[in-house]
This record gives sequence, C-alpha cells and structure tokens, in this order.
Amino acid sequence: MSESVESETGKGETRKPVLTVQEIEELLPHRYPFLLVDRVVELEPDKRVVGVKCVTANEQFFTGHYPGHPVMPGVLIIEALAQCSALMVLGGLSAEKRAGKVIYFMSIDGAKFRKPVVPGDRLELHCQMLRFKGKLIKTRGEAKVDGQVVAEGEFMAMLAESAV
Repeated sequence: MSESVESETGKGETRKPVLTVQEIEELLPHRYPFLLVDRVVELEPDKRVVGVKCVTANEQFFTGHYPGHPVMPGVLIIEALAQCSALMVLGGLSAEKRAGKVIYFMSIDGAKFRKPVVPGDRLELHCQMLRFKGKLIKTRGEAKVDGQVVAEGEFMAMLAESAV
C-alpha cells in the first residue's frame, strides 16, 4: 500500500511505508488503544523520522473529549510524538541490541498546541534527534495536519532494560 506524503518542498510523493503497524508493534510495547503511530513513512535512525496517525471518529477518547465537538487530547498528540521518537531510536538498533530494551518518556519542554486535531485529520509526526548520549535521548517533534504545525515540543527519554 502506498500513500501520498508531502515532502519538504510541498510536492506530493507516493511512497510505501518504511514501517507498517505490525513492524511498529515489534518495536514498541504499546497496543490499541494506546499505540498512536499507524505507520512510519521516513526513517533515518538516530537522525529523523516521519510517522502517521490517521485520526478516526471511532477513537475511544472522542467519546468524552468532547461530546458533540470531538478534539484529540493534546497529551495524546505529545504521546504520539514520543512514540515516533522512540521508533527513530529502536528502528536503528539490531534485534540483539533491542532485545530486553524499552524507552521511557522522561520530560517535555516547550510543548505548544496550535490547532485542534479532529476526526478525519491525518496527523504527521515529524521528529528529529537533538542528542543521544549513553542512555539519554533528547528529540524535538512537530505534529502537522495538512502541512500546518498543530503541536510541538522537545522530549527527553531513557533507553532502559525492560522490567518484563
């Protein structure tokens, strides 16, 4: 399956996903309803990643946020960016180096929400590595809909041994 993705020049390109949802599930411990990345369309491990979340009307959170005026909660947009950032790191590790590892979200700096995200939106998750030293990871992310930034922030995370 391919889809049209706006490149940095603004011209649509047709590309196959780099990571499908099944491959994402091999990298992240999250599952429905908390897996918030449907596919990855660009990936340069430890440099940058572009993921996609297709926001549908039947998302569980829309039942209470808000009835009659559904808006995706900002914290879930931030979580989607954090998951996409984790995929940038985990997607670059071999299966052996990835085994028994998990990425824990530690902090958010400069989070801003610019526009509401509503059912039918295609949320693009653009993340770039700022620093990856030892076990600490710092990334910057922007969530976009139709090329416009709807949310952004910087994230700290830690690559750690899984407790499970």
